Amino acid sequence: MKSNVKTILTKLTINPQYQLAGNELTLKVRKSPLFIRSVTFLFAFLFFISPIVAILGVEKLHIFYFIVTFLFALMGFYLLRIALWNTYGKEIITFNNDIIDYIADYGWFKDSKKQIAVKERLDYGIMPIGYEEDHEGTLIIGLEEPSLVCVTKMPKFDLEMLISKLYDFSASHHENQ
Repeated sequence: MKSNVKTILTKLTINPQYQLAGNELTLKVRKSPLFIRSVTFLFAFLFFISPIVAILGVEKLHIFYFIVTFLFALMGFYLLRIALWNTYGKEIITFNNDIIDYIADYGWFKDSKKQIAVKERLDYGIMPIGYEEDHEGTLIIGLEEPSLVCVTKMPKFDLEMLISKLYDFSASHHENQ
């Protein structure tokens, strides 16, 4: 019994991963451990640098070197994206009158810009992620197509509180119109 209470208490976050200010919702990614982020940044850097160093050390250039450089650059960019997301990542969702804007912010650049047309009433839900005993999930905005499935993993308790605030926001927003 004590371990269940302790588990539930450790899942309650004092500093939630979300911020609802005005018509903008920001979901922040929990940072991965420093060691993991450091290794990911290191490998991203090495994937960019090693083919360039190899080309500089060769007298004759072949098309093979350019192909390998391109492939290594792609892998380096992918690893850089992962490292940035795990360090600075956040999702910015802006609720306008009839459109929801979504942006994935990696800190150094923004990606995955989406716009979704809003119908009369927005519904919100939770998509479970990971193991059931972890009690974590992601936010779903709009349960019918088109919907927006966020990628930021959060405790279900925080998601339930956020959904409650979003319903309150939607109700007050429709009253003002």
